[in-house]
Amino acid sequence: MLKWAIWLLVLGNAGYFAWSQGYLDTLGLKPVEQREPQRMAQQVRPETLRLLNGPRPETAPVVSAPAPEAPAAVVVEPPLPAPSVSEPVAPAPAPPPSSTVAVAAGSGPRACWQAGGFSNDQAELLRAELALLGLPASGFSFTEVRSGGRWIVYMGRYDNQQQVDRKKDELRALGVSFREINAPGLAPGLALGTYSTEAAAQQALQQAERGGIRTAKVAQERAESQSVTVRLPAITDTQRAAIDGLGEAMAGKRLQRCG
Repeated sequence: MLKWAIWLLVLGNAGYFAWSQGYLDTLGLKPVEQREPQRMAQQVRPETLRLLNGPRPETAPVVSAPAPEAPAAVVVEPPLPAPSVSEPVAPAPAPPPSSTVAVAAGSGPRACWQAGGFSNDQAELLRAELALLGLPASGFSFTEVRSGGRWIVYMGRYDNQQQVDRKKDELRALGVSFREINAPGLAPGLALGTYSTEAAAQQALQQAERGGIRTAKVAQERAESQSVTVRLPAITDTQRAAIDGLGEAMAGKRLQRCG
């Protein structure tokens, strides 16, 4: 059985070999060629294929292309310099404006002016403003002024001006001098005398009572205080007007002629 199978395989292989090689073409048993021309058309650069084991094609000698001739040198003349034009010089920037402008002294007549009643803080502010006006340190001075208390022999406080006028007539009839008081808390009223100490005012009150005055008393018209006075010994009218216009630094006061 195995022997017949081997012979069948040998006969089959021999028949297939004869058919594939075309030996059976005369019997009409020619194999069908399998071609795909469309695949040949789709090949990309088939000439670059090279068989590794096949004979190498003879390579044509490589002929180097002649080097291009160098272009003739072109001489370019430098452009002529443009005529110089002097640029205008920009003006220097102006300094920022100051809150206080220095006032020129001028050549007008000079006089001594002063103002008093400043507190220490007000005096420091005024000192700085005077320096900003351009006044030298020797052009002004500040002096502390101490004011003692002031006491009076007082009559009042009256309800209206008619009472004040009637009391004035009575004092004139007694031959007693007086002055009208306008101080806050005391007006309207009358002062029969002014004294620097309370003891002196009390002594004067006793004399007034012996003279027939029954409704008088001692009162303090002004408490002891301290203030600062500014003195400008030689300033022009232009400078005086500038100082009077300092506003807050002058604290509502105005310069007066030196006494």
